[in-house]
Amino acid sequence: MAKTNPKMIARQKRVQRIRKKISGTPERPRLRVFKSSKHIYAQLIDDVAGNTLLAASTMDQDFKAADIKGKTAQAHKVGELLAQKAKVKGIESVVFDRGGNIYHGRIKSLSEGAREAGLVF
Repeated sequence: MAKTNPKMIARQKRVQRIRKKISGTPERPRLRVFKSSKHIYAQLIDDVAGNTLLAASTMDQDFKAADIKGKTAQAHKVGELLAQKAKVKGIESVVFDRGGNIYHGRIKSLSEGAREAGLVF
């Protein structure tokens, strides 16, 4: 039986607590953020239909990480990229789901980038 990390368990509990309160609709999808040690990922999700409407990450082909120094600056750019994609699809407002992470650093930078590019939270 594998040992479980207490920090991971605590984060999963926070995610479940947040998801009880937050839900995305086609008009106002949920902006879900996931961060790994190297990359950051963001998706717009319609929870009614259970579909991912669009996604952006540091792994995207449109994203040029070599030009940007630092992970928080890259997260800001991912937020801007996601907001631009959302504008093309006609999405203007979202519900923010920080994924159990503290609203600080890369998470905050991504949301500020999306706000600056025109998304309304």
